[in-house]
Amino acid sequence: MQKLISVVGASGVGKTTFVNALAKTGNFATAFEQHDERPFQSLFKQDKKYALANQMDYLLLRAEQEKQLRTEDKTGLMDGGLDLDFHGFTRLFHHRGLLANPEFDLCLRLYSLAREALPPPDLIIVLSAPQKIIEGRLASRRRINIASAKDAELMDTFIREWLESVPPEKILRIDAFNEDENYSGAVSQILEWIESS
Repeated sequence: MQKLISVVGASGVGKTTFVNALAKTGNFATAFEQHDERPFQSLFKQDKKYALANQMDYLLLRAEQEKQLRTEDKTGLMDGGLDLDFHGFTRLFHHRGLLANPEFDLCLRLYSLAREALPPPDLIIVLSAPQKIIEGRLASRRRINIASAKDAELMDTFIREWLESVPPEKILRIDAFNEDENYSGAVSQILEWIESS
């Protein structure tokens, strides 16, 4: 079974850019969020009644992606992931009133079942950046965004709470603001981790 790395952080922090930078090394099998391909994402953006369907779809997608990545011949690398989709986005939408309590409980049941069936990531890379940078990135995006710049601080809180339950040696924190556009320092760090693990 191959190792799995997930890259987490608030929307706009640079997860996709970082995953693409790592993927260019040729050392990884990758999985992305697939905003445009998801059947309920644009519907949810237009009508909040699709919040539950969107979250259930994403939780299933992320579990399927994890299962597939573990079978590849390279280290698996996820842009976001099952844990971020539940602990970050599902909790955020519940907090904002987009998911009722029974709907949140349904997501929790699905997430818990998937996480029991699948081993957690071997390494979680936590990206951070200043709020102003995140706001600028979200404003310039052409893809569908459900979480907004004002959600970044709350997302960070939810992510921190989740990570308190993760062994510290499985977490690597990277300040995306202090990296160059190719994430050269962080990419070297991750490649070293793969070689030594």
